[in-house]
Amino acid sequence: MTDDSDGRAVATLAGGCFWCLEAPFEELAGVSEVVSGYCGGHVEDPSYEAVCSGTTGHAEVVQVEYDPDVVSYEALLEVFFALHDPTTEDRQGPDVGSQYRSAVFYHDDDQRATAEAVVDRLADDYDDPIVTEIEPLETFYEADPYHQNYYANNPQQAYCRVQIRPKMRKVRETFADRVADE
Repeated sequence: MTDDSDGRAVATLAGGCFWCLEAPFEELAGVSEVVSGYCGGHVEDPSYEAVCSGTTGHAEVVQVEYDPDVVSYEALLEVFFALHDPTTEDRQGPDVGSQYRSAVFYHDDDQRATAEAVVDRLADDYDDPIVTEIEPLETFYEADPYHQNYYANNPQQAYCRVQIRPKMRKVRETFADRVADE
């Protein structure tokens, strides 16, 4: 999906805690912005506390704005699937609940088809079935400002060191050819 006249596109992805996706995606060449938020639920403009209760139906997501001339949607999905376990339902590491589910919220039919093709291609790489939901994006709600750039603002916080830092290393090592020059 092209977002505006400058050719930028947007991907919306859920794979556990949004902080664990935000920082690694910010490493990639062609990514101009990553915003943490919520979608896929039934409550209008939910708070973080409401989403964490597991009663709103929302997933923690990131919206990744990117230049498709630099990084493709398919390449973003490959990174996404490498950053989390798409075979665990409603859980990523220590985070448990439907708000931590694996999901691709597609913006158009091309994104839907690409997501389905990537899941089909990767299915044999896992011992268990991929449970990632692929559903249309309806409404995205941006999380509060203190959730944005969380890793950059809190690199020494225990959760950041234990959960996010290994994902950062994985992106830098596994996808070194996609990491932006500093």
